[in-house]
Amino acid sequence: MQLGALPRIRLASLPTPLEEAPRLAEALSGPRIFIKRDDLTGLALGGNKARKLEFLMGEARARGCDVVITTGAVQSNHARQTAAAARKVGLHAVLVLSGEESAELQGNLLLDHLLGAEVRVIQSTEQYVMLATMEDVAREFTARGHRPYVIPSGGATAVGALGFVEAVIELISQMNVLGVKADAIVTSSGTGGTQAGLYVGCKTMASNIDVIGISPGSSRDVVTRRVLGIVEDLTRLLKLEFRAHPDDIIVYDEYRGAGYGILSPECADAIRLVARTEGILLDPVYTGKAMAGLIDLVRKGRFGATQTVVFWHTGGQPALFAYHDALSR
Repeated sequence: MQLGALPRIRLASLPTPLEEAPRLAEALSGPRIFIKRDDLTGLALGGNKARKLEFLMGEARARGCDVVITTGAVQSNHARQTAAAARKVGLHAVLVLSGEESAELQGNLLLDHLLGAEVRVIQSTEQYVMLATMEDVAREFTARGHRPYVIPSGGATAVGALGFVEAVIELISQMNVLGVKADAIVTSSGTGGTQAGLYVGCKTMASNIDVIGISPGSSRDVVTRRVLGIVEDLTRLLKLEFRAHPDDIIVYDEYRGAGYGILSPECADAIRLVARTEGILLDPVYTGKAMAGLIDLVRKGRFGATQTVVFWHTGGQPALFAYHDALSR
């Protein structure tokens, strides 16, 4: 691999802790469970996007860009961390967010404003509308003499996914120190970059670890296509020989509830269970649903008592405050 030769700016506090969750495992009567604490990366309250942004911001600076444009939902964790990363390296951030901006700023949206990002809220959740709007913003800034760098939602590109190829090396090193071997990694998988990077990292390290994605909103087919596309780009970027087959990509979409960003009862229960067994907070959009998936898979016997599962905590806790009404019920 050629990770060391690619542009990168250090933004995250790495390595993130790998913590065993014995009380959660006991409550589920299931496998040994570890939690990879990427909620503790340190950038603007932490989250997994910091790993991606190290390479994305490195590329932006290498190209001489002075404006970063990205997109996501109003409570986007990626947008919040992108705004922070841009400030940290001296770039202006424009966030094209979908949804409705309430009169009361809360959660990630409050942090976007505190970080001085230029926030543009549009009334559409259609991917093509978001992409077209970002392109319009890029043309606008180019006409004003700037050099914009456009990042898709979630930082879901091969460059961004490089951060998770390296994260596998970090994880395996930590597990070797502990003298344990993971049978599976369970992670939230929406835009596909995190799962793609973990998959390529596990394949490259010949680890035989299953990488299981839990969709927070999109169908299994959509997420699988996204992951496969990024895996293909990654293998070209890193000059790797293997090719992924659709059957290699494991995605579950049964735990998305009524849709993306909509709190499900199972998600709320999972948040409470992890908080009350391990003192660890999950978020209501991604990790809560991913944990709901892990809990159900354990109960269905997908993992045996002798196995070891790593739950990849991707962060997102600031969004909890925007869901205070639903969670308090």
